[in-house]
Amino acid sequence: MTLGTALLQGTRLLAKANVGVPRLTAEVLLCHAVQRERPWLYAHSEDQLREVEWIHYGRYLDERMRGKPTQYITKQQEFYGREFRVSPAVLIPRPETEHLIEAVLKRRKPGRMVDVGTGSGAIAVTLALETGGYVVATDISPGALAVAAENARRLQAKVDFVETDLMAAVADQSVAVVASNPPYVAEGDRDTLQREVRGWEPHLALFAADSGLAIYRRLIPQAERVLLSGGLLALELGAGQAEAVAGMLEGWHNLELINDLQSIPRVIVCEKP
Repeated sequence: MTLGTALLQGTRLLAKANVGVPRLTAEVLLCHAVQRERPWLYAHSEDQLREVEWIHYGRYLDERMRGKPTQYITKQQEFYGREFRVSPAVLIPRPETEHLIEAVLKRRKPGRMVDVGTGSGAIAVTLALETGGYVVATDISPGALAVAAENARRLQAKVDFVETDLMAAVADQSVAVVASNPPYVAEGDRDTLQREVRGWEPHLALFAADSGLAIYRRLIPQAERVLLSGGLLALELGAGQAEAVAGMLEGWHNLELINDLQSIPRVIVCEKP
């Protein structure tokens, strides 16, 4: 079977299984099976697929049709122009989180930065590489920290990783910037999520009690404890949560809401008084 024929067959199978963007998904999976980039694939569409490549490709197609996200199959996801390794131990980094990075870069204070609930390490590693500053990344999940540490090593980012609940292990008034993309999906909204998210991504990093606000209620007082005077707090928000989270930040200075590309308030930033 040629690469071109394999691509067409994979596209048909994915479309029949109602997988989104079936052609692009088939391309990504086929490239992963043959360990080549997409331009090479089109330049060699008449090449024969080796047996071992066909076996891998067939397995990847089957996994994707059963709902496994493409990123967990290929074990990678791009974020802020860099390739990050991912696994089911961590959330897949989303483009929306890049707004959080940009907000911190715009208003960053000199000193130590903390990424709370680091997951894949996308925020911590990106901030370390973009600023050259000192970043500490925390997570309660040992599996997530292992993935994040591997990303930092591979991308040569200077990040220290700490297994702790939020910022329990961070000293008082020792931090210039706290950034976090916390769990914010309401537990009652579980059935509204895509099957790829609901069935594969770690629930610990997705769901929070109190209509998705429980982690914010714990995190904001901890941020106030560890931040230096005038220190920056930057949080990603779920849809419809901006007003409630802003209410928790009464008395903080220079509060700003930043919309995503769909005009949804996605990031809130403010400074400790």
